[in-house]
Amino acid sequence: MIVTPLFIVFLVVIFIVVWLFINTIDKRKWLTFIVSLVLTPIVYFYLFYPMLNIFSSYHHKKYFDAEAWEEKPQLRYEMANQILTDSLLIGKNKDEVETQLGKPEWFGWDENLKANSEQKWNYNLGFKPGAFNNMQECIELQFINNTVTSVRPYQLEKTFE
Repeated sequence: MIVTPLFIVFLVVIFIVVWLFINTIDKRKWLTFIVSLVLTPIVYFYLFYPMLNIFSSYHHKKYFDAEAWEEKPQLRYEMANQILTDSLLIGKNKDEVETQLGKPEWFGWDENLKANSEQKWNYNLGFKPGAFNNMQECIELQFINNTVTSVRPYQLEKTFE
């Protein structure tokens, strides 16, 4: 586990809430303090943290790994941040992109052609975790003269029928 300032703040807040609650049951300060100290990690890991994960869209960010990209397509969103911020694919040709990401999953729509274009490769990144998230993460690679010129993230609404 990584100890961050936010983690410490959450633990302190939970300790205070637990201490106030236990204080309503018993007024002995030393007993209230000890019980609160013992219950704080339990309340954090079994009540607060699961609720935080359900209602927030926080997700782990990982470095790009071509093997993980291929093996776990549902977790590609974890690597998308590095692809976008570090411009890993900008300037690469189609063969290099296909080596790293695999064949495109679908081609993007080109308004000029009024058809799907082989110059717009799209990849599914999966769904970010969250209780109310129904948006599928995707990226589109735009090629000009066989070279990636832009990487555009977008979301598709997933409807369950």
